[in-house]
Formats: sequence, structure tokens, C-alpha cells
Amino acid sequence: MTATKILITRALPEMVIRAAEAAFDVTVRAETTPLSHAEMLQALAQYDGILATLGDGFSADVFAKAAEGKIRCKIIANFGVGYNHIDVEAAKSHGITVSNTPGAVTEATADTAMTLILMSARRAGAGERMLRAGQWDGWHPVQMLGLHVSGKTVGIVGMGRIGQAIARRCHFGFGMQVRYFNRSAKTVDFPARQVQSLEALAAQVDILVVATPGGQETRHLINSEILAAMPPHAHLINIARGEVVEEAALITALENGVIGGAGLDVYEFEPEVPEALRRLENATLLPHMGTATLEVREAMGRMALDNLTEFFGGKTAPNSVNS
Repeated sequence: MTATKILITRALPEMVIRAAEAAFDVTVRAETTPLSHAEMLQALAQYDGILATLGDGFSADVFAKAAEGKIRCKIIANFGVGYNHIDVEAAKSHGITVSNTPGAVTEATADTAMTLILMSARRAGAGERMLRAGQWDGWHPVQMLGLHVSGKTVGIVGMGRIGQAIARRCHFGFGMQVRYFNRSAKTVDFPARQVQSLEALAAQVDILVVATPGGQETRHLINSEILAAMPPHAHLINIARGEVVEEAALITALENGVIGGAGLDVYEFEPEVPEALRRLENATLLPHMGTATLEVREAMGRMALDNLTEFFGGKTAPNSVNS
């Protein structure tokens, strides 16, 4: 019997690779960049399954072009909870299951949100840059004054698993009032008030955290109007997808003091980050490291492999998003 051929599009933790090789005929791509258009077409034609990573842009056009030949691939197991880089309906129309890795990333991503909240509010990035540049002349009472986080009001945009984990940390850890914008009300184990309008939420909070999925429905959800509604001392935090925030509008808002600051782990055109954003002292910028712990990346890999193993064992992939 011919072994099932799997392409892993970028290097994963060693434990994940070993587990994959024990189950499948595995090819691990050497490059650390997303698949090119030609590579995606080749992968769809030559492999039974693809363990895809962020940025591997399997669009409707890619599937249509691949279908001009013979598509061998039956499943794309995405390494990550977000899958807006894959056109899941187009995949389904070509008989390809798409799965993701929910749950594994929740706590680590929420931790990163808290890191950005504290770094942005307390000006930690600017302070470190000043010290490393040899520009610190010692403590004095009005140096590097920031926003006190405890007891403030946080607004969560998208109250799913990650949004709730962030809200829980804010409430129980820092005594913050929680308000949120979501399509439906949520039952949670802490006080939280749903606000029906995103603009109204923005006007009520000291910290606005974006935790909504990416995709066309949420593209530029945070725009100049929402930023203008925020109090001038408020901070915007984005750990969701870069395109949810209109980056040009955010840069303008930060340059003009419309909001107090921003903490970002994702960017609209990543890995490109505009120089105008990079030079802003009121912007805290991380290189998309929301899930960057070994334990979490291993858990994500195991979940992606479980999807592949179950699928090729004749069952439904546990985390299929287009079955």
C-alpha cells in the first residue's frame, strides 16, 4: 500500500516532525517563508495532505488553477486557529477538507494580549529603548508616565475563546470592568456587559482589544471612525489578524494623538511593517509571537496531526471547518 504523502510547509518543532514521520511519508519544506503560487499548485498536485501554515494563501484562484490538472490533495490541515488565508468554500468545492487547531492557542494568545496591554499602557518599549540608547539620566517623578491599568475598563472585540481568556485575565488579575462587542451574548464566569455598537464600545473603554477572526467580514473593522470614538488616553491592542485594523488610519491616529497608544502583534501587510509605524514611540510592536512557546507550538502540531490521522483513517477531521 502506498504511504500517504504529506507536505509540511515550514519547519515545526522536532517532536511534531518525528510524530508526522511515524505516521506518514513526510516532506518538510526548508524555507521559512509562505508557499509561492507555484509551490501551492505543486503541493495540491503531488501530496495527499498539506500541513499548511500562516500565509500559505490557498485562494479560490489557486484551487481553480490547480484543477486544470489533477488535484491529489484531500485535506489542508492548517497549523493555527485562524484560516482566513485559505478559501475554505473553494477548497470544499474541489473536494478538499480544511481543518484548524482551536483551543491550543487560546491561553498563550491571551497572555500575549496582556503583555501588550501592560507594555503599551506603561510605555515599556519606549523606556527600554531609552535605557539601551544610554539616554536614561536617572529616576524622577514625572518621567515615563503611563496609564495605570488596574481598575480600568477593557473592551473586547470578539468574545470567543481568546476574547474570553483575555477578559478573564483583565477582570480577575487587574480588577478591570469588562465590556464587549460580539454578534451574540456570552455566558461567562465574570461580570461582562455586551455593547451593541462597536463605536459605542470604543467610546467607553480605556483599552480596546481586538480578538475577532480575520477575513472579509472583519477587514478594517477598526477604522478611523472607531479610533476617533476612543478616548484620547485609550490604547488599542491587536492580537487577532492584521487586516482587522486599518493600518493607515491607526498610524494617523497615533501620530496625531487621537489615541494614547497601540500594542500590535499582527500587521495588515506582514511581514512588512511601515516605517511610519515603526518610528512611533506610542506604538508597541511584536513580531507575531502570540503563540510562540514550545509547548503551544507542539500542541498545535499534535492537533494538526490528529486532524490528518483521523481523516486518513476514514473519519471526519476533528477540527474540520468546511465539512
